[in-house]
Amino acid sequence: MKSKIDYKELIKLIDLMDERDLSQFELEVEGLKIKINRTFSQPVSQKISLPPVSTIPSEESPLNEIPAQTDLKAASDSLHYIRSPMVGTFYRAPDPSSPPFIEVGEPVKKNQIVSIIEAMKLMNEIESDVDGVIEEILVENGKPVEYGQKLFAVKLS
Repeated sequence: MKSKIDYKELIKLIDLMDERDLSQFELEVEGLKIKINRTFSQPVSQKISLPPVSTIPSEESPLNEIPAQTDLKAASDSLHYIRSPMVGTFYRAPDPSSPPFIEVGEPVKKNQIVSIIEAMKLMNEIESDVDGVIEEILVENGKPVEYGQKLFAVKLS
């Protein structure tokens, strides 16, 4: 039996994506599968409280969290942080029996999947936004994460 599409419910899902600033959403109920993807060419709303992440640290950047005089080695490492785009549960592998997507010391390419965040029973693939080498994994597997939380430290290549 085919499921009917309730367009009012579909509009509610799209509105929810706008409210939560989600770029991807999947739902499967009784044989009906809905997958919504969108890309942002401009800011979607004024709700975003974090400034855009800079890939090149500078002394003027408000995101530069490294004190210039106290840790010169860290400042010279050109670390970039992959941050959580949503609230959810962090997973390093696609399932418990699979190896992690990436380990410390391994190279990572832009758009490479590095983890999954489960939010509202949906698995959201998290991709690297830079090329580099994973220096540190900042979240423990299976732990909750917040929007904007640092997940990985990447040494830029």
